[in-house]
Amino acid sequence: MNEHTITECLLFPDIFDRPVVAKFDQRQGSSDGGAILLKAAERRLGLTSALAAGLRDDRQAGKVQHELCELITQRVMALALGYEDANDAARLASDPIHKLLVGRDPVDGEDLASQPTLSRFENAPDRKELLRMTEALADCVIARHRKRLHGRARRITIDLDPTDDPTHGQQQFTFFNRHYDSYCYLPMVCFLTFNGEAEQYLVAAVLRRGNATGSLGALGILRRLING
Repeated sequence: MNEHTITECLLFPDIFDRPVVAKFDQRQGSSDGGAILLKAAERRLGLTSALAAGLRDDRQAGKVQHELCELITQRVMALALGYEDANDAARLASDPIHKLLVGRDPVDGEDLASQPTLSRFENAPDRKELLRMTEALADCVIARHRKRLHGRARRITIDLDPTDDPTHGQQQFTFFNRHYDSYCYLPMVCFLTFNGEAEQYLVAAVLRRGNATGSLGALGILRRLING
């Protein structure tokens, strides 16, 4: 809340006998306070640390300001909170809640990574690293529910679905999809259901070109889940 703030505003002057004054000049303010619960859930699952363990860090140690685990936590948390674009990092870098989510002091801690740093990070992993991250996600989900169900799942349902991810501009492998009537990517997402429960749990996702066939990539996901 560093920009476009109002220092004082008088509310409802014709309704109340006493003035109601709202101030928006708090220096360390955030609109994402509920994300603390998200951090608690992530700490229990250990997802971001598991994902970071599959990455190789080739950066010069003396020039590193943001560890891989911090970068992936920053990006995952931002996505979970609805900040899809890495450009949002410019205004969230000093947000106290977002710094807390990464493990930094919300007031005195250093700012988080910038958009260029996050973009380089997102484009750095190779196919082997992406595969290890995919396996880490599946392992975390399965381990969580193995513990929850005490290892006694009677039936596990695997649900594979393509979904559209609209694109804008000249992005690589984006194509026009007649069904969704837009230029898009068409990722394949995989969910697990245990014992006929209503809840579905995301266990895998594969990014595909916008004109991919419905089943493209399904066999690879199934092999990794069943053989893993």
